[in-house]
Amino acid sequence: MFPLLYGLLCFCALGCGQLASCQPDDGKRYICRAIPISGDASCPVTLLPELNTGGQEEELRNTVMQLRETILQQKETIANQLGTINELTTKLSLCASASEDGKYKNGASWGKDKQNTMGDVPRDPNDTIDSLGKTMQGLKDRLENLEQQQMRANSSGASFPSELRDLLQRRLGELEKQLLRKVSNLEEEKSMLSNATAAYRMKTESTLNALVERISELEKGGGDFKSPEQFKLSLPLRTNYLYGRITKSLPEMYAFTLCMWIKSSATIGIGTPFSYGAAGQANEIVLIEWGNNPIELLINDKVAQLPLAVRDGRWHHICIAWTTRDGQWEAYQDGEKLGGGDNLAAWHPIRPGGVIILGQEQDAVGGRFDAGQAFVGELSQVNIWDRVLKPVEIQTMANCSAYMPGNIISWLASNVEVFGRGAFKRPLETCQDRLPNA
Repeated sequence: MFPLLYGLLCFCALGCGQLASCQPDDGKRYICRAIPISGDASCPVTLLPELNTGGQEEELRNTVMQLRETILQQKETIANQLGTINELTTKLSLCASASEDGKYKNGASWGKDKQNTMGDVPRDPNDTIDSLGKTMQGLKDRLENLEQQQMRANSSGASFPSELRDLLQRRLGELEKQLLRKVSNLEEEKSMLSNATAAYRMKTESTLNALVERISELEKGGGDFKSPEQFKLSLPLRTNYLYGRITKSLPEMYAFTLCMWIKSSATIGIGTPFSYGAAGQANEIVLIEWGNNPIELLINDKVAQLPLAVRDGRWHHICIAWTTRDGQWEAYQDGEKLGGGDNLAAWHPIRPGGVIILGQEQDAVGGRFDAGQAFVGELSQVNIWDRVLKPVEIQTMANCSAYMPGNIISWLASNVEVFGRGAFKRPLETCQDRLPNA
């Protein structure tokens, strides 16, 4: 518009100049005007004062250049804003498509490759969260850049469309929600991965336990033993999880004899080779040596010290006999009676239906073991009778003249269960090899 006006003014000025060349110069300037045909031709022409043509042209040229510069800046700003809108729209579409494609069905997609929804999101959940945070910060920086461009455009006279700003704000808000949902999904995935690891660990432990049980079953069969009683229970470590358990229990008894072969090289107390706990009394029958104390016999939690010494790393045959009549007791080692006494739980019947544990002392019936009271060594041929054996019977077993199984508890591979990784049932040495002078 301005160039057309400028040309018209120049044309009129040239025309008037030619007319003026035919007339004497009177010092006045005229402006040509277009009037309608029906207009009054006699309308007087308004005279203008003398103008400086060169200054007017320079001012018009500067105005045109400023307007052109403003228009170019506005076009560039709009182009940048459209590019940003397209980029945000593309990111939002990718996030939306990832949300639809990335849903897990019943947790069965662990083996499939995950789609990278942001183009540069790493696989690790922690790295992904950091990357999403950086992406969010970058988008906020872009929004601040657009706001600065708006301020520059306002200062130069070009207005920033409010509709475009609102659209950008909405797009950014939607993208922020999408990113938050993505972070939540990644946290859930991390939790599921942790659960899967725990499940795998449990499965591995279950497999190992099944293997141990299978080994125990094979040991129970006694196929490697020359006879069902020719095996020993090995408890090499002082822990609260290695022990043996007799599958049978005791009836109510008014007398008993307990015999066994025992071998231990413990320096401070052999621990508890035998314990029987019943309802109402966890220490119904206990044979224990702890610290530097002598071996003790507990019946109904009443104590008698026994004159036995078996901590030399050799096999020894021991027997303990007790009767409720006056609480009399006797102790034998290697066929020889070493001591006796009375008033040990006198007139107390042995409670029935309890649990027999080999290698641990029971603080509760069948459990609550203390590693400090655990037996360390080997046991074999643990037998129980419901009567007091004669000295000759005990001697024949100790010198390998005969073997007598207990009439209440007999030492059989099928009657002994082994617990704990490290506890085993092994073939027993011959009786002659177990003798003290062998």
